Amino acid sequence: MNLNLVYKYAHSPEDIKHFDSDKMREEFLMERIFEPGKILLTYTYNDRMIFGGVTPADEPLEITLSKELGVNYFLERRELGVINIGGEGTIEIDGEKENMVKQDGYYIGQGVKHIIFSSKDSARPAKFYIVSTPAHKHYPNKKLPFKDAISMKLGDQDHMNARTIYKYIDASQMDTCQLQMGYTVLEKGNGWNTMPAHTHARRMEAYMYFDFENEDTRLFHIMGRPDETKHIVVQNEQAIANPSWSIHCGIGTTSYSFIWAMCGENQTYDDMDAIPMEDLK
Repeated sequence: MNLNLVYKYAHSPEDIKHFDSDKMREEFLMERIFEPGKILLTYTYNDRMIFGGVTPADEPLEITLSKELGVNYFLERRELGVINIGGEGTIEIDGEKENMVKQDGYYIGQGVKHIIFSSKDSARPAKFYIVSTPAHKHYPNKKLPFKDAISMKLGDQDHMNARTIYKYIDASQMDTCQLQMGYTVLEKGNGWNTMPAHTHARRMEAYMYFDFENEDTRLFHIMGRPDETKHIVVQNEQAIANPSWSIHCGIGTTSYSFIWAMCGENQTYDDMDAIPMEDLK
């Protein structure tokens, strides 16, 4: 069996008051995502999101979850978003195959029974980052090429946060049950993301950080209540499950990219509550 599924529990703000660095990492960080020939997934009880990596090598890989979810097949009651950050690969969706080059995305609707992931070259495997959320109806499957993603430029060099946000799965261009997903790229010489910080209590978010400039690059992911912040030090190709009540921002020692994914009861992208800088502690 090539599937490894781990669980992360939901926590209140009072819980993490007492967490040291090791405990914060244990509860919120996914340290391994891409391993050739493996499917490495995390199930977080924050809005029951599943996220992780599918890295086919010599053989195709298919996610087969049934007992874990109480269903007959993975997407019986779920929808799925995919972004490839590795080599060229393919996705076969109920018998229909699509090529996926680096940065291509895909939305797969509830009710699809078989999704098979393959790499064109096992020496340069595709790295499919996936996010799945509960769903109540089927919306059409849709390939999301990087060139067609909605882009937004934010920030500036003076604040070290010049970046481009690419929206892949977004309510302004397609229907989903609740999943939103996109890709943020910081410009060279910039390190801050999402600062000033905000919360969006109506949906949680997961972040997968990657494309670090070198092996020594580190990302400091900041979370927690605005007046009682915590941080987790993140390496390349690691992910954080961030509760809806928590702020989320980060600073890298060099520039980097990250994939964000959200789910909850509101799909409005800019539905957020800004945190004044004087409230951060």
